[in-house]
Amino acid sequence: MTTAPEITPQEQEQLEQLYAAFDAAHMKPLWTQIGGLMPTSPRPDSVPMLWRWSTLLPLAERAGDLVPVGRGGERRAIALANPGLSGTPYATPTLWAAIQYLGPREEAPAHRHTQTAFRFVVEGEGVWTNVEGDPVAMRRGDLLLTPGMHFHEHHNTTDHPMAWIDGLDIPLVRTIDASFFEFGPEVLATKETPEVSRNERLWGHPGLTPVGAPTPKASPLMAYRWEHTDAALTAQLELEREGQPGVVEPGHAVVRFTNPATAGDCLTTMRCEMHRLLAGTSTALTRTAGSSVWQIFEGSGVVTVGDERYEVGTGDLFCVPSWAGLAFDSPGGLDAFRYSDDPVFEALGLARTAREVRT
Repeated sequence: MTTAPEITPQEQEQLEQLYAAFDAAHMKPLWTQIGGLMPTSPRPDSVPMLWRWSTLLPLAERAGDLVPVGRGGERRAIALANPGLSGTPYATPTLWAAIQYLGPREEAPAHRHTQTAFRFVVEGEGVWTNVEGDPVAMRRGDLLLTPGMHFHEHHNTTDHPMAWIDGLDIPLVRTIDASFFEFGPEVLATKETPEVSRNERLWGHPGLTPVGAPTPKASPLMAYRWEHTDAALTAQLELEREGQPGVVEPGHAVVRFTNPATAGDCLTTMRCEMHRLLAGTSTALTRTAGSSVWQIFEGSGVVTVGDERYEVGTGDLFCVPSWAGLAFDSPGGLDAFRYSDDPVFEALGLARTAREVRT
């Protein structure tokens, strides 16, 4: 390494004057910034964080008693705020996560926005979300989509409350200044409660594309039902026992929710997956450029995120910052839902993954 030459007091004074001139002109020299601007690997501001369902749900219930749902506030959704992100209501720099709570017979009015959204249901049923006037039932284990600029509203048809998680790309859209928002009608588009929505009737047939339907950027299928997800994961692990390929690693099955019109990701800015670990499975340590949020759908285990180690169970959520090591140990087996910003990193040519087998 070359040693920097000593500078004279006169040169030091000139440098200080130069830096003061830079500041006055709103300029920053690269040579004083390069360590922060171009680190040797990601240095995320977000930190590993665990939110327990046993804490989230009672707080959402209290909000249900005190905070109405209606025009203005729009949704009784409580965001998960990563303590590393300076008080912003973000789980990671690109992903928003919240628990949404809808009381008995309540209605959440229609609106639409640039941000892409989904709902994932860890327990309960009886709520319908109307997406562009198409009523979609929400049930345990279902993934429900709301692509950007689709009018959507929710209504609870039962005498008991229901909670679920919302995932959106709010931080990403806010950062690139692409946000648009519009209120919809005050009255629900429909109060119909069909078992199967129109979009499922058209697009929900495996391997069969309706030729007369348009091909949108995001998935035209608004509901991915748990019975299909469960069957696909079960089949992967059955094939593994028969010596056939399909799992990502021993005892670890994964399915990705895709757009039936294009076979790409179901949403343009977020990837959604369901993972199943057999009892006794320990995964490899994985690092990914980009961040993710996970929710344990069923079962329990221990998850390592960076330097943190969490015991997790049904409903618990945790976030994985960019390039933080992630590994699972599940003595009893578990199912976990994951969503990430992977499609954005892939589209920008920034995707990178590393795997380390643990011993």
